[in-house]
Amino acid sequence: MVTYQYRCARCGPFDLALPMGRARPEERCAQCDGTARRVYTAPSLTRPGAPLTRALDAQAASRHEPQVVTTAPPPERRPAPPSDPRHALLPRP
Repeated sequence: MVTYQYRCARCGPFDLALPMGRARPEERCAQCDGTARRVYTAPSLTRPGAPLTRALDAQAASRHEPQVVTTAPPPERRPAPPSDPRHALLPRP
Protein backbone atom coordinates (compact mmCIF):
# COMPACT_ATOMS: atom_id res chain seq x y z
CA MET A 1 0.00 0.00 0.00
CA VAL A 2 1.18 3.49 -0.84
CA THR A 3 0.05 6.68 0.86
CA TYR A 4 -1.22 9.30 -1.57
CA GLN A 5 -2.03 12.85 -0.54
CA TYR A 6 -5.11 14.74 -1.72
CA ARG A 7 -6.30 18.27 -1.01
CA CYS A 8 -9.95 19.21 -0.61
CA ALA A 9 -10.81 22.88 -1.26
CA ARG A 10 -13.03 22.97 1.85
CA CYS A 11 -11.43 20.53 4.31
CA GLY A 12 -7.73 20.70 3.43
CA PRO A 13 -5.22 17.89 2.87
CA PHE A 14 -5.80 14.23 3.68
CA ASP A 15 -4.05 10.94 2.95
CA LEU A 16 -5.33 7.79 1.27
CA ALA A 17 -3.63 4.40 1.38
CA LEU A 18 -4.10 2.72 -2.00
CA PRO A 19 -2.34 -0.03 -3.95
CA MET A 20 0.58 1.29 -5.98
CA GLY A 21 -0.53 2.79 -9.27
CA ARG A 22 -4.22 2.97 -8.29
CA ALA A 23 -4.30 6.67 -7.40
CA ARG A 24 -6.64 8.78 -9.51
CA PRO A 25 -6.21 12.50 -10.20
CA GLU A 26 -9.34 13.20 -8.13
CA GLU A 27 -11.00 11.46 -5.18
CA ARG A 28 -14.03 12.15 -3.01
CA CYS A 29 -13.39 13.86 0.33
CA ALA A 30 -14.50 11.65 3.23
CA GLN A 31 -15.68 14.63 5.30
CA CYS A 32 -17.63 16.81 2.89
CA ASP A 33 -17.99 14.47 -0.11
CA GLY A 34 -16.45 17.17 -2.32
CA THR A 35 -13.85 16.69 -5.02
CA ALA A 36 -10.23 16.56 -3.87
CA ARG A 37 -7.27 16.85 -6.23
CA ARG A 38 -4.15 14.75 -5.87
CA VAL A 39 -1.06 16.49 -4.49
CA TYR A 40 2.26 15.21 -5.81
CA THR A 41 4.88 14.90 -3.08
CA ALA A 42 8.40 13.51 -2.89
CA PRO A 43 8.48 9.74 -2.36
CA SER A 44 9.79 8.28 0.86
CA LEU A 45 12.48 5.92 -0.40
CA THR A 46 14.61 5.53 2.71
CA ARG A 47 14.12 3.08 5.52
CA PRO A 48 14.98 3.81 9.14
CA GLY A 49 17.95 2.00 10.62
CA ALA A 50 17.61 -1.14 12.72
CA PRO A 51 17.95 0.61 16.13
CA LEU A 52 15.20 3.09 15.28
CA THR A 53 12.97 0.32 13.94
CA ARG A 54 13.42 -1.69 17.17
CA ALA A 55 12.66 1.38 19.29
CA LEU A 56 9.52 2.18 17.29
CA ASP A 57 8.36 -1.45 17.51
CA ALA A 58 8.93 -1.48 21.28
CA GLN A 59 7.03 1.79 21.63
CA ALA A 60 4.10 0.43 19.64
CA ALA A 61 4.07 -2.82 21.64
CA SER A 62 4.15 -0.97 24.96
CA ARG A 63 0.71 0.48 24.24
CA HIS A 64 -0.98 -2.87 24.72
CA GLU A 65 1.80 -5.14 26.06
CA PRO A 66 3.69 -3.20 28.75
CA GLN A 67 6.78 -4.86 30.13
CA VAL A 68 6.42 -5.68 33.83
CA VAL A 69 9.50 -5.35 36.02
CA THR A 70 9.65 -8.08 38.66
CA THR A 71 13.14 -7.52 40.10
CA ALA A 72 15.53 -4.66 40.62
CA PRO A 73 18.45 -4.38 38.20
CA PRO A 74 21.75 -5.79 39.47
CA PRO A 75 24.07 -3.29 41.15
CA GLU A 76 26.94 -1.88 39.13
CA ARG A 77 30.21 -3.70 39.68
CA ARG A 78 33.37 -1.78 40.37
CA PRO A 79 36.40 -2.85 38.39
CA ALA A 80 38.82 -5.11 40.25
CA PRO A 81 41.90 -3.36 41.59
CA PRO A 82 45.02 -3.93 39.53
CA SER A 83 47.22 -6.77 40.67
CA ASP A 84 50.46 -4.83 40.13
CA PRO A 85 51.73 -3.70 43.60
CA ARG A 86 53.32 -0.58 42.11
CA HIS A 87 49.85 0.83 41.43
CA ALA A 88 49.24 1.04 45.22
CA LEU A 89 51.88 3.79 45.42
CA LEU A 90 50.09 6.04 42.89
CA PRO A 91 48.05 8.98 44.22
CA ARG A 92 44.30 8.39 44.53
CA PRO A 93 41.73 10.83 43.11
